[in-house]
Amino acid sequence: MSNKSKGNLLPEQVQAEYRQAVDYKRQLGSRGLYEQTRINERFFSGDQWYGVNCGDNRPLVRYNVIKRIGDYKMAVVGAQPVSVRFSAEGVPVTAASQELVEGYRGALRQGQTPDALPADAAAQAMAQALTDYFDTTARRLKFEELKQRVLRNAYISGTGVLYTYWDDRIRTGLYADLARTAPICGDIVTEVLDVEQVYMGDPSVEDIQQQPYILIAQRRGVGEIQRLAKANGCRRWAEIRGDEGSGSGHATLITRFWKEWSDDGNAVVRAAQICGDVMVREPWDMGVKLYPLSVFRWEEKRHQCYGESEIPNLIPNQIAINRTISAGVWAVMMMGMPMMLVNGDVVSGPITNDPGQIIPVYGSGEEVKDAVRYVDPPAFSAQLDQNVQGLIRDTMAQAGVSTTLLGDIEPHNTSAIIAVREASLMPLTMMQNRFYSFIEDVAHVWAEFWMAMYGNRGLKIAEEQGTWYMPFDGETCRDLLLSIRAEVGSGDTYSDSRTVEVLDNLYSHGIINAKQYLSRLPRGIVPRMDALLQEMVV
Repeated sequence: MSNKSKGNLLPEQVQAEYRQAVDYKRQLGSRGLYEQTRINERFFSGDQWYGVNCGDNRPLVRYNVIKRIGDYKMAVVGAQPVSVRFSAEGVPVTAASQELVEGYRGALRQGQTPDALPADAAAQAMAQALTDYFDTTARRLKFEELKQRVLRNAYISGTGVLYTYWDDRIRTGLYADLARTAPICGDIVTEVLDVEQVYMGDPSVEDIQQQPYILIAQRRGVGEIQRLAKANGCRRWAEIRGDEGSGSGHATLITRFWKEWSDDGNAVVRAAQICGDVMVREPWDMGVKLYPLSVFRWEEKRHQCYGESEIPNLIPNQIAINRTISAGVWAVMMMGMPMMLVNGDVVSGPITNDPGQIIPVYGSGEEVKDAVRYVDPPAFSAQLDQNVQGLIRDTMAQAGVSTTLLGDIEPHNTSAIIAVREASLMPLTMMQNRFYSFIEDVAHVWAEFWMAMYGNRGLKIAEEQGTWYMPFDGETCRDLLLSIRAEVGSGDTYSDSRTVEVLDNLYSHGIINAKQYLSRLPRGIVPRMDALLQEMVV
């Protein structure tokens, strides 16, 4: 369907697009995206003997190499603290403008009404306010947890998706009048989607913003969808039924996004919601210019919008490790507790194999001699344990993980360990950069909603000096060209150790004083650092 349709969208067309996208995902890889993702999930979570009919007599050992590799890589990619900085393009930043902006912000902190800023300084002040407000929104939406879930989805399925939408029901605590009788409601909400729920209009287009359309398929209760349809004025809301054969009272709600372009080259995102052959919500203008989804791919593939997971490549090694260890454990058990053969003609009582059990035997001496005996187990190779340890080590090494990275060695030489870690982390640099780009995409989407939906309201700024509100008018900021950059801090233990080591050397040589030393220590090392610095006299 053309992305220029203007109201002639039909449920049948959306359902046809949905079925086509489902068929495409079923053909990806050797097993299809859905089945491969289910297999990846089981192996990552430890259910690695699923479907193997081995009975209950043998020990089925699991040495979960896949989870250990995944947990480490996810920690490396997402552990660094990341802040987002907004800046206004085409606006010069000078010492004079910075002084004006700081004076303006200082007056607002004190509850005063400052004079209006010049155009350039006002744009600079707004960009700085959006930088602070991103942190406020991230805390409200628990963005750190959302990032972890996106990373986990990306590692297991290859693609992590964060969906942002507008919810009119959210109370902000702000009011449009001084009497506080007209509350301002509505704010953005985020949701982590599985890749099975997201369908791109053109799977060969890697850039999500260049997609002709995007479908989101979500399982919802029939009653919930009916209420949504009724609230949006759908006359056929009572005709909404559960999916055929589901028997659970649930149905698939499809939200379709597409862009419509004006004659001047500007785009606006439109959306519609369909359930079966019922238009739950007629096409509406979202007011934003960007698709409200941000995507992180674990491994990228040329001309493919969906990412790839490394788990399928690790599964054969994982199976070999589990089988080898299980065989070794079974062999040791057979040597310590071998199988017993009992002559039922001369042994009439039950055999429990308990230590010291008295077994009544009836018969001649030869019959007594052969009444009970043990089966000698086959010879056990001492190299089995060496082989499995080598397989584990080689599997993790090929995946880019070593014992040094996992902390399985004593840190006698911190500098050497840091050098080895930094060299080993280099292959993950590109993945880290893609993750930081994903965070920048999230910031772009959030800024679009702020400017399109906020109208006149204050932006909550939480600082050490206190909490205050920055006046914001989305309409006047609509034409502001924003540049967004993710800034990465230092977040791992060895970086903190190196920082402390450098500070120790500077202080011991008299280059810095005690207050300068303490003020530059990594956050969290000294409790109540601010109070300590205020009490110091240098």
